[in-house]
Amino acid sequence: MDAKAIETSGEVGEPQRGQRFRRKRDALLDAATNLINEHGAKATTLQAVSQAVELSTTSVTYYFPRKDVLAAAVFERAIGRLREYVDEAAKEATPRERVRCLLQLHIDLRAAVLDGTDVPIATLSEVRTLDDAIREPLLKQYVDLFRATRALWGDFPQKAKPLMTARTHLLQETIFWMPVWLARFPADEFPRVHRQLFDLFDHGLALPETAWSPIALPPGADGEPVGDEERGAPNFLGVATRLINESGYRGASVTRIVEELQVTKGSFYHHLDAKDDLIAECFRRSFSRMAAVQQAAVSAGETQWQHLEAMMAHFMDLQFEGEFPLTRTSALQALPADVRTEVLAKSDQTALRFGNTLVDGAQEGSIRVVNPMIASQTITAMLNSAYDLRKWAETMDRETAIRLYASCLTRGMFADPDTILAGE
Repeated sequence: MDAKAIETSGEVGEPQRGQRFRRKRDALLDAATNLINEHGAKATTLQAVSQAVELSTTSVTYYFPRKDVLAAAVFERAIGRLREYVDEAAKEATPRERVRCLLQLHIDLRAAVLDGTDVPIATLSEVRTLDDAIREPLLKQYVDLFRATRALWGDFPQKAKPLMTARTHLLQETIFWMPVWLARFPADEFPRVHRQLFDLFDHGLALPETAWSPIALPPGADGEPVGDEERGAPNFLGVATRLINESGYRGASVTRIVEELQVTKGSFYHHLDAKDDLIAECFRRSFSRMAAVQQAAVSAGETQWQHLEAMMAHFMDLQFEGEFPLTRTSALQALPADVRTEVLAKSDQTALRFGNTLVDGAQEGSIRVVNPMIASQTITAMLNSAYDLRKWAETMDRETAIRLYASCLTRGMFADPDTILAGE
């Protein structure tokens, strides 16, 4: 499909055909958005969408002749909605008020989704699963969205661009991960959640006098597998994890895995019964490695702050390295239901460990008092998504990359760039 077909499939290029046409088209996009968020783009069919809106598949093809046209329209609308929120926030006078406003808009949307008066925004991580002809125009729109979001911090010197890029990445990843945990709060608590989340972004986790100086954990602190030749798990897990992170669950096909490893499919099925077994094992291994690091960090230094920064530095180093990273939870939408349930439970356990560190740190006076549930989920999203910043991290030495990205949450989103860049 060429770029022109994609462009005319979106709301911007759609000719005016009357309110009835637009209402049905929007209903199809709403249904497709819910299905993509639930099952992933590859598993969302025109037949499933037609059943959701009680139309025949033939009627659906009048609006969207092919599934890829529908997917393009869903993601184009999602990026457009995100851009509308950014543009609305940009009207505020200061960077703090702009970020505060953007968070409020997304929390308000979640409230509206939960009470049935609005539909969610499609999960953009599924864009990576699409064919090049569809994906590339959407990625260009996403780059424009990212730049508009970064502009919420106003004018900044060129030397501060890497820091502002890191802040923008964390802000967006927090917003994308928010639907997973926000529904656990009652709607009448959303104003408090907004206030506490913005406080985290405004002031960070560290006390004002605390410097970033993480203690290095010993080699193998994450328990990365180095043996198990009989099962061959390390190679399969490493390759599959990278493919999941780059192309999503559907992109991590058995064919691509065996091609990269230069083994036969017979070898794959000798070690593993099915692809789903491998995907589930990737997540299990990632969470096991995270638990090992969290436990190892308990021996690093004397304070809870030292434990926390040791964990964060080690995880970011793993993600920036990229050879055997932690599995991105952005692949959730396409996972089988039983695997998804397990992944979410393990993710919550990881966040709870961070939360306990935050509580103990606040009690001993080494970490600022923050809402531990909100902060722990934000830390989880930050470290999980660090994999996407590996090219950004390659533009500087590793310690600087880790320190700059960590500062977004340890020092806050609005700390003086000169101070952060100087390492103070």
